Amino acid sequence: MINLRSILCEIPAMLTKNKFLMLLMVGASITVFLGARAANAEPDPVVALVNDVKFYKSDVERARKQLPLEAQKYPSAVVYKHLIKSLIDTHLVATAARKDKLDKRLKIVKQVRRIEDQVLHKTYLDERIVAAVTDKRLKELYEIFRTSNSDTKEIRARHILLETREQAMEVIRQLNEGVDFANLAKKLSTGPSGKQGGDLGYFSRERMVPPFSKGAFATSVGQFTAQPVKTQFGWHVIKVEDKRTVKAKPFDQVKMQLRKQLINDLENSIISELRNAASIKIFGPDGS
Repeated sequence: MINLRSILCEIPAMLTKNKFLMLLMVGASITVFLGARAANAEPDPVVALVNDVKFYKSDVERARKQLPLEAQKYPSAVVYKHLIKSLIDTHLVATAARKDKLDKRLKIVKQVRRIEDQVLHKTYLDERIVAAVTDKRLKELYEIFRTSNSDTKEIRARHILLETREQAMEVIRQLNEGVDFANLAKKLSTGPSGKQGGDLGYFSRERMVPPFSKGAFATSVGQFTAQPVKTQFGWHVIKVEDKRTVKAKPFDQVKMQLRKQLINDLENSIISELRNAASIKIFGPDGS
């Protein structure tokens, strides 16, 4: 286990007390894996030698990447000696455990197998997905996104939500007499936007329930609905403040969103493919 406490104690000024405790709890669950050095062109010197076992720079870097994200931001020099100590201590204790044949116990074998499965699960998906996530594929997805999101109509509106039609008609009567819409919303609306004068900001037709959207989009800018609009939430009086047409966001702004979507879709596809090819039987907690 990585001793996160010893890493953090040298940089207390960089953490509040709550952040310290959070990182300490997360760090308690970190497990370091050795012996699987990544092949790369960079030098990978031996940084420690314990009996006949070599520890490489890449082992330290891998251990560092398993720290919480906040701790990973610390300079390498700050955490280096603590990571080396943790790697060596873990190796020595694990070696002693193997001498006592703890690694042969069924419970331990199952735990190790579970960890191995998790590592292989991630590596297999990563290697299959990386080749498919290309700029060409992302731009193809962007064209679909752009087509479905081009020239989207949006309106900005306020509303006053009331429990009965009679209450809504009374509000419309007061509005016709010149009472300020926002002030009425603050005083009378039962909706959460009442405190903001009923302001809902900009929204597209699809974001609201159909009856609300129909009434709002049929109303001219600066006008309010002549009749109350009923939805499952109650009775609404709606005032339209503005209308606009929104263009699709450029590729660079949605690239990461599309990448996450593509990775998620590919993962689901791969897992579905494997499930369909397997014989799977699921039983209840009692095995029946």
